Amino acid sequence: ARIIREMFGFARDHEPCVIFMDEIDAIGGSRFSEGTSADREIQRTLMELLNQMDGFEEQGIVKMVMATNRPDILDPALLRPGRLDRKIEIPEPNESQRLEILKIHASSITKRGDIDYESVVKLADGLNGADMRNICTEAGLFAIRSDRDYVLE
Repeated sequence: ARIIREMFGFARDHEPCVIFMDEIDAIGGSRFSEGTSADREIQRTLMELLNQMDGFEEQGIVKMVMATNRPDILDPALLRPGRLDRKIEIPEPNESQRLEILKIHASSITKRGDIDYESVVKLADGLNGADMRNICTEAGLFAIRSDRDYVLE
């Protein structure tokens, strides 16, 4: 909770400022009555975040952006109008978007032979951009384990 107060204080002292909180579901998940002392500390942190966000109007030009890949578990109090005004959902990429993402991440990899990107993308149905990057990383690691300095299909 102290870190939340300090973060908002720092933002007010250095405005204009944007506070970005990634993986907000780590502290902004739905509350429950039972749990460990760590769970209670997370709930205190969430309560302080909600308290600071309630005073947002007086904060001048401090804006807040939050990101999560688990919007389904966020506490309803966090999503109340006046706290977070806009929800922007970025959908999973479709096949052609995954192909472009894969080509971008594969462009810096040393390759030998033809790579059938389309086949890789078809096998990657349901994966996101980070997953596509990970495919390239794993291909590079596989090449290293095979004592090669290039990737094969």
